[in-house]
Amino acid sequence: MFALTNQGGNLTALAPDVCKVPSPAGPVPTPFPNMAVCSMVNPSSACTKVMVSGGLALTVKSKTMLSNGDEAGTLMGVVSNKIMGEVAFVQGSMKVRLEGKAAVRNADPTTHNANNTTGIAASPTQTKVMVS
Repeated sequence: MFALTNQGGNLTALAPDVCKVPSPAGPVPTPFPNMAVCSMVNPSSACTKVMVSGGLALTVKSKTMLSNGDEAGTLMGVVSNKIMGEVAFVQGSMKVRLEGKAAVRNADPTTHNANNTTGIAASPTQTKVMVS
């Protein structure tokens, strides 16, 4: 799989991000899509000593600062009690470590909206460097 960097690439929730929306009868749990891009990764959480195709390499400690798609759930996520929460990587390479942490690749699992739902790295950030 291709190594992920902070230069684009989509992180997409596989299950709906269930957030509460206001209604006259009270809060209604409603499913929303949730996504983020690797370019929104907090630079301090990226690998600063390894660059891949000109971008900072990402590891399991890398986190995006926010996600999008659930903004209409103004009463917050059912599990996380947040909207537009961070996206974190759950698992990375078992063989490649960068600064002591597992390198993350295209199709590695993620959590979205501060653990409100799960997803994957859906598209590569670059197509030259492979990580097993």
